[in-house]
Amino acid sequence: MAAIIRTVTPEDAPALRDIYAPYVEKTAITFEYEPPTAEEFRRRITGTLKKYPYLCLEEGERILGYAYASPFRTRAAYRWTAETSIYLVPEARGRGFGRRLLEALEEKCRAMGLQVLYACVTLPAGEDLYVNCESAEFHAHMGYERIALLRRCGYKFDRWYHASIMEKVIGDYPEELKEVVWFPELE
Repeated sequence: MAAIIRTVTPEDAPALRDIYAPYVEKTAITFEYEPPTAEEFRRRITGTLKKYPYLCLEEGERILGYAYASPFRTRAAYRWTAETSIYLVPEARGRGFGRRLLEALEEKCRAMGLQVLYACVTLPAGEDLYVNCESAEFHAHMGYERIALLRRCGYKFDRWYHASIMEKVIGDYPEELKEVVWFPELE
């Protein structure tokens, strides 16, 4: 059965919340302490889709992962940039789904006129049970370059974590920028 990538709908909130909750509860990949409710997830999806792409990868009727873009910073001059996030169920890893999802997200962002994407990736401050370097390695494999290291910026599970800011240029920095077209599929 072929996996497809499609735009998320608010009705996908329970499935996406179920993918995300273990990341919150069992890892330091996200710095949230409590998993959001399905209703909160629905609100987040709706808010994101007003301006940015939010995609999921579905095999059969099951969502195996999702990726979305969000504002990197809120000041007007940053509107040609975005931050990316991606989450997969454990059994979907190693099957090329993360690559497919992130490439599809990047293409949507490029079509909007975005120039640069960032990923904020948690790194352990030493040996750790709750996070490893796989996300940083995945992003590096996808062409993201570490441009900053925020030392001991997050505290979870009674320990400090670093965060790596990784960057990927997806545009060509034209002399005359066109205005960003907020997620054209929704217009």
